[in-house]
Amino acid sequence: MNITLEKLDYKEAARYLGYGNHELDEASKKLMEACEKELMKKARPKSLYRVFGIQNVKEGILVEGTNLVLTGDSIRQHLKGCRKAALMAATLSDEADRLIRTFQVTDLAKAVIMDSMASVAVEQICDQTEQEIRKEMKDYYQTFRFGLGYGDLPIQLQNQFVRTLNADRTIGLHVNESYMLVPTKSVTAVIGLSKEPIKGQAKGCQTCNMRERCKFKGTGGHCNG
Repeated sequence: MNITLEKLDYKEAARYLGYGNHELDEASKKLMEACEKELMKKARPKSLYRVFGIQNVKEGILVEGTNLVLTGDSIRQHLKGCRKAALMAATLSDEADRLIRTFQVTDLAKAVIMDSMASVAVEQICDQTEQEIRKEMKDYYQTFRFGLGYGDLPIQLQNQFVRTLNADRTIGLHVNESYMLVPTKSVTAVIGLSKEPIKGQAKGCQTCNMRERCKFKGTGGHCNG
């Protein structure tokens, strides 16, 4: 589905940049405003999701009607008690990637800001997609989204995951030889759906598009996201 992004979260972008809870100065705000404006012109935000029945098998969690098995203890625990799961993918588009690469050559400071703003944009796309899932599956309780490559859910499942969603044809999402998503400002994730209230789950770094480059994790902290 096509997504409309109206305003990016500057506070969240600042956290990605290492500001913590400090207030942005006026120069930083103006630079973010300029980056946001250019990003909004170029980005073509899209997402999709499909809801599947799931069942426990010896190898892991079988996504019914497909050959996809989600393996690892982390995803098994995440989907504990769930009858269904929503597989989702989101992307900001190749145009956003190209914009960031351009500024990496011409204006490195702006490229860093643009990168953080683009990461915030992808998270907001995911948030909107979650809301759509919630509307469709209103009789189910919903877990937070669990990204491929987190815990012991293998990143090597990316190709099969993308094919299962037909995301390459529908939203232009691909996987490179290192199992990274292309465009880079993209997310794949699993959301559990349960008929019973979900207990003992806390949203954390596994939901975050910046987890591989996080400044807070490197210092033993977190962004309170």
